[in-house]
Amino acid sequence: MKRMLLGLALVLTTLGLQAQNIDTLTVRIKGMRCEECAHKVKNVVKKLPGIEGIAFNIERRTASIAYDTKQVCTDSIEARLAATGRYKASAYSPQDTIIRGMGLRIEDMHCQNCYNRISQRLQTMEGIDSMAPHLDKHYIFVRYDANRTCKADIRRVLGGLGFTPVNYYSGPKVDFAYYHIPADKVTQETIDEVLMLTGVEDVNVNAKQHSLAVTFFTDETSADQLLKDIKAAGIDAEVPPAHECKEEKKD
Repeated sequence: MKRMLLGLALVLTTLGLQAQNIDTLTVRIKGMRCEECAHKVKNVVKKLPGIEGIAFNIERRTASIAYDTKQVCTDSIEARLAATGRYKASAYSPQDTIIRGMGLRIEDMHCQNCYNRISQRLQTMEGIDSMAPHLDKHYIFVRYDANRTCKADIRRVLGGLGFTPVNYYSGPKVDFAYYHIPADKVTQETIDEVLMLTGVEDVNVNAKQHSLAVTFFTDETSADQLLKDIKAAGIDAEVPPAHECKEEKKD
């Protein structure tokens, strides 16, 4: 028993010493703009000895690299990234201002009063820099500080107001669809199922509107085919009638 306890103590001591050698370097990588870029950065850094793990934040363009100080140093990590040409590392601080922009298609944003509600609420969020609406396109562009908020939080706030935002792109091969669905289908499972359909780029649902919004690629599917595929997935979606905005009458 004494030998077992002694062995256990030695193991715990060794693990403790190893843990003391682990440090984390967080850097900004301006050329890292997507998950594919992050994957390339990971492959480059993991070739160094002593790399314990890497966590990415694409919006901030940051990589947090856990490393064994006995095997590798920060200079070696930064030199490895610099050698790629595209993925050079620079200093990062939580106090940095990192401005990003996002375009959102909001089919249920119909008038100036709708936008006013959005604007008033988003202005109370930390990190919102500015907003620009395009009501005729049901579109809003939001500039924000990615060190203080994120796309997901902005979308959640809009959802709480009763809107159904999805990614907006201005290209000719991108279109948008908006449906009413049964209340029991306003779920993450519905989002996951529709995301798997051919041509779908982004999906969102809203419990207040019983709505399903989709961004899709027109060279891969059509509005008619998309609706057929959604119904075939067991989601009873319907294109709503032309909207008469109640908020517009508040003026």
